[in-house]
Amino acid sequence: MSTRAVHATHTTDTTRPPDPAPGTRLRILRAAALAATLPYLTLKAAWLAGSRIGIPEDSILLKGGTTLAVGNAVTLAMDTCVILLVLVLTRPWGARVPGWLLTLPVYVATGLLTPIVLGYPAQLLVKALGLGAGEAARAARVPFLDPWVFAVVYGGFIIQAIALAGLFVPYARRRWGRRWQGALGRRLPSPTGVVAGAAAPVGAAVAAAHGYWAFGGSAGLSAEMAAAHSAETGVVSGAHAICALAAAAGALALARGGPRPARWPLALTWIGSSAALGWGTWMLTAALGMNLGEEELSTTAVLLAYAGQMITGLLAGAVLLRYLHARREG
Repeated sequence: MSTRAVHATHTTDTTRPPDPAPGTRLRILRAAALAATLPYLTLKAAWLAGSRIGIPEDSILLKGGTTLAVGNAVTLAMDTCVILLVLVLTRPWGARVPGWLLTLPVYVATGLLTPIVLGYPAQLLVKALGLGAGEAARAARVPFLDPWVFAVVYGGFIIQAIALAGLFVPYARRRWGRRWQGALGRRLPSPTGVVAGAAAPVGAAVAAAHGYWAFGGSAGLSAEMAAAHSAETGVVSGAHAICALAAAAGALALARGGPRPARWPLALTWIGSSAALGWGTWMLTAALGMNLGEEELSTTAVLLAYAGQMITGLLAGAVLLRYLHARREG
């Protein structure tokens, strides 16, 4: 191959984004994302050091012991990874990070942050409309954290989510734009269609269960969980229902292919599958191995809902991975 040909090959490589210095918008997003990690990291570090700031005297967290300490250490490390992600997305050396090493933590972050972005503002709206928890529901709740902790932490999470999206989307457009732009294209091989077909009924069942609980249904819930239900807790179940449906619908669209633009089914599958997998796994693990008191023991129906979320996320995520691999081959 001639020197000119080699030079042309490198200059047309689309697997690596250019390395421009971040503009004003990117600098603002980077600063916002980094600053938004501080409240959570500070609280977690304080709790690991033995502080009880933000924890009521009768909170079940005080019974956590070693299990809670391990959970705090793990979640502190997870939020620390946000700082590294921001640097990868905004520094020149980030262009040399292998794709899978970047997209995997972004996928996990998307899944953990999406239900918070959907649910917490909805809870604030419910309260503003005077539809918050009544006296009976508040009395039935097991003491957990002071209200200000949720405002500070969830506010930080929402800022992180917005900033990370604002940083990752242009990065992905430069680095992998050809894989998610344009039409969906040809139908994926039949095994992938079977996986997508399995994700649809599981996701629909999970969405139906969470939707039922969101609107006040009590079947399958423990007496404590049913008594603590309110419009505020209902919107959380509603957020999980939406994510499960998004995962199933996106997976079906990717498997079927066609002339429709690819970006919307990809976005649905990415967001829905990561949220279903992330929160399903997290809540199932907590329910099975990290219960802090008998009042928090989950029923079989709730455990099945968590498992269904996890399975929906796994199946839809497999379809997403197969689709992206097919676009790479194409």
